[in-house]
Amino acid sequence: MKNMIRQKNFAKSYFIKVSFLMLLLFLSTGSILAQTTITGTVVDSKKEPMIGVSVKVKGSVIGTVTDFDGNYKLSVPDANNAVLIFSFLGYKTQEIAVRARSSVDVVLEDDSQALNEVVVVGYNTIRRESLTGALQTLDSKQLLDATTPAVENLLTGKSPGVYVSPGSGQPGEAGKIVIRGKSTINGSTDPLWVVDGVIMGSSATDINPNDIETLTVLKDAASTAVYGSQGANGVILVTTKKGKIGKPSVNVLAKFAATDLNTGRFKIMNGEELYDLYDSFSNPEAFSNNWWWTPDLRNKNFDWWDNATQTGFAQDYNVSVNGGNEKLRSYVSLGVYDETGAIKGYDYTRYNALLKVEYKVSDRLTIKPQIMGSRKDVHDKEHSVGAMYGNLPWDSPYNKDGSLVGNAPNPTWVNTTGSNYLYDLQWNYAKSEAYEVMGNFDFDIKITDWMTFASVNSYKFFQKNSTSYEDPRSSGGESVNGRITEGMRSNNRLYTNQLIRINKAFDKHYINAVAGYEWNEFNSKNTESMSTGFAPGFEVGTVAAKAEKAISWRSSWAVQSYLSNINYSFDDKYLAQFSIRRDGASNFGANKRYGTFFSISGGWNIHKEKFFKLDYVNILKLRASYGSVGNRPTALYPHLALYALTTGSGSDQKPLSYNGEPGAIISQLGNSDLAWEKSFVTGVGLDISLFNRVNITLDYYAKKTSDLLYYVPLPGVIGVTGIWRNEGELQNKGFEATIGVDIIKNKEWYWSVDANIGFNRNKITKLYGQKQRIIMGDGSGIAGSASKLVTPGKDADTWYLQEWAGVDPANGNPLWFKTDKDGNRVTTSKYSEADQVAMGAYTPDFFGGFATNLIYKNFDLSAIFNYSVGGKIYNYARAEFDSDGAYTDRNQMNLHSGWSRWEKEGDIATHPLAKYNNSSNSNKVSSRFLETGTYLKMRNLTLGYNLTGKIRYVSNLKIFVSGENLFTITHFSGVDPEIPPRYNGVTETSTITGVATSVYPQTRRFVLGINVTL
Repeated sequence: MKNMIRQKNFAKSYFIKVSFLMLLLFLSTGSILAQTTITGTVVDSKKEPMIGVSVKVKGSVIGTVTDFDGNYKLSVPDANNAVLIFSFLGYKTQEIAVRARSSVDVVLEDDSQALNEVVVVGYNTIRRESLTGALQTLDSKQLLDATTPAVENLLTGKSPGVYVSPGSGQPGEAGKIVIRGKSTINGSTDPLWVVDGVIMGSSATDINPNDIETLTVLKDAASTAVYGSQGANGVILVTTKKGKIGKPSVNVLAKFAATDLNTGRFKIMNGEELYDLYDSFSNPEAFSNNWWWTPDLRNKNFDWWDNATQTGFAQDYNVSVNGGNEKLRSYVSLGVYDETGAIKGYDYTRYNALLKVEYKVSDRLTIKPQIMGSRKDVHDKEHSVGAMYGNLPWDSPYNKDGSLVGNAPNPTWVNTTGSNYLYDLQWNYAKSEAYEVMGNFDFDIKITDWMTFASVNSYKFFQKNSTSYEDPRSSGGESVNGRITEGMRSNNRLYTNQLIRINKAFDKHYINAVAGYEWNEFNSKNTESMSTGFAPGFEVGTVAAKAEKAISWRSSWAVQSYLSNINYSFDDKYLAQFSIRRDGASNFGANKRYGTFFSISGGWNIHKEKFFKLDYVNILKLRASYGSVGNRPTALYPHLALYALTTGSGSDQKPLSYNGEPGAIISQLGNSDLAWEKSFVTGVGLDISLFNRVNITLDYYAKKTSDLLYYVPLPGVIGVTGIWRNEGELQNKGFEATIGVDIIKNKEWYWSVDANIGFNRNKITKLYGQKQRIIMGDGSGIAGSASKLVTPGKDADTWYLQEWAGVDPANGNPLWFKTDKDGNRVTTSKYSEADQVAMGAYTPDFFGGFATNLIYKNFDLSAIFNYSVGGKIYNYARAEFDSDGAYTDRNQMNLHSGWSRWEKEGDIATHPLAKYNNSSNSNKVSSRFLETGTYLKMRNLTLGYNLTGKIRYVSNLKIFVSGENLFTITHFSGVDPEIPPRYNGVTETSTITGVATSVYPQTRRFVLGINVTL
């Protein structure tokens, strides 16, 4: 860390020197204006400045391109007769006579909808026709089809190769994104998020989705290598809205959504169905003498789901004001999202604010201050999702007099060990409030008409306060006479980058380049206290008799970087790109702290060649790229030798102290050679546009990741069982395709269809040392953890399970496969004899989405679907709720169509003989519960009507209704084949396991929305 502190001081010194040099250049550089100099600004139909527009004098080689503000300056030999040609891919070319004017401003009109914008890439914006990398840009209209506060959930099915594991239906839950497959085992698979040029980390944090102007997904090395050590999992660039030139415009958006749970095909039994199951058990003598087993039990049916669920309600309000002139532009927005869960007792509210200003101090200096803030409140008295699934319908939480049944043991319940969570919910709760503020002070200094110094400077602060209350009368607080847990978590992030940007055209050459320095620093502090022993109703720790626990911890890291990127084109036909970045990070060994990453790519606009004569082909571009990116570990100090201070006496389950004093024991060996995971990526792509109506993009990629970050096991003789090393290799290969077709396009009708598909195959190619396989558990399940096999030649998410062989027709016993002494695969009814074998992987064969948009006059109708084909899900919920009688303390699920239970000799059944307290191990981990992950989901259906120009003082009013998550077509027997990620509260990371448990289902939403623009 001392080395990083010195580097930090050097970085600050470097920044001061560079800023001083830029200031001198700014003061000393003047504009030499000839008498025939023409200036102007080029904007699009939205009044947005256009970078890189070609401006040429007709009949000569004199020309230039517009700068980052859409401005240009050109010396014209004969201003009286000169004609300027303004051209840009995707826009109609315009020829304008100068007629001795000194200023010519232009508004370019859209021509082709496919390639009609400049594209935000790493640290820069370039013309789309100059792109050599694989990326996709989505605008706000394409994103805002879901009522959610989490940006991650908006990407589902919209970009090829981008897999989204959505959050659960709990309000505020965010999904997890994986771009182009899994390229690590222990490292993070999260993409890097960059918001308005500021690196945010592995999540979008609390950005208001309604403030997003565009979202760009960078996929290949040509696009991501400029982010170096953080680009291995792809990069997502978010550009928020900003003020536009023109009179002030006010936009108001209000959405109201009713929500209900979508439990899919997972249906648990009512009282009658559960009674019939028990009545069919082959050993009724095991329970029939119990006091509770009477015919009246069949009529007892308390619906725990109905008692705990409701029609949830979500409200989303957003107001924004933007406008300005060439001197000053601003954008201000306020947003409130409030949702009451479809499971009772959970309330989520988030407030957002954004202020962005662009002030042109002079022709050369523009300042861009902005501030973004949010507050998030959660009040949690949520009904227990697990109990809603598991509690028996024969057991009611209420006594005959209407009072609540107490906690376990419950002598009045059939399941006497069961707990009535409603009893605790009378008092217990959890609540939290979180604040996030990010302030930027960015500025641009225009050195020449083709060179700009750009400075991005950001500080982000986050704080979360939480309280958990367990009443002395509740099951959780009874043993300690009540418990109050209070926590405070805060962190701050300092980010700055200083860039020189070049945008230059001469003759047939065009150069777009950037070079810069970057510093990124993170610090966090966490505290938590527990107090016990207090009178009911008191909710502060000061009244407690005992301070049970008080802990705190801190963490920090820093990354320093030098970067450059050059884009070059000749005659708009031949394209080249090169980038290089050198990163130094605090969480790597002293010998390998710095790493260098690069990319090189090229493109060929074949349609611009003279020999190309196909008029119906508007665009035909070939792209190719190769480069390297890196990945850092999720651990902050894997390279250091760490020690643990022992403070306990042993009786409180803490490590023993020495002679009453704290002592230190080694907890981790250091590795000064620990370095980055390195990924080398090759990509080839083809962009095609036909008839100005059909747009196709095809991409193939191959990614090889080496030096995987792995905690290698060691003999435990020194008290340490492992060390972090760079071991192993993994490769990914894939293919992506998108197609968009404008089927009808005239004044009254517009109908388009878009579709995308992504294929990805990953394979382990090498493990550490001579190791040939690693068996890893998924970390879930009281009936055993489903294992995964990590071995060369297999997918990194390969299941390793006992192979289910079905049901013995003779006696109804469960069967598994084993290997006999001769090497033959035979069946056995003893679970202990069954072999574990590789049983396929969670990775889908392919996935994607498709959408259609229909507009007739003022009406518009859109539908969006996403799908996934192949891949295997381990449905752990069935081990509990389809247990053949093994679990009698919880409810069971109904058999699906096509399933059958063995009852008599000769039956060919899917389910073995059911017994009370079944000990056959039929519900133990095996491929019996491995199911298809294939599904088709209707993500959104929206119908809207625009009252354009029909109301005084209102430029547009749109009323729309929509349905979200309307239906899912699948053979999966669980709640939802889109498995939510599993969140680890300790490391604050999430993983995609492919294991389906009794989760909070996603919600179906019915939305009414109003959007008014004044």
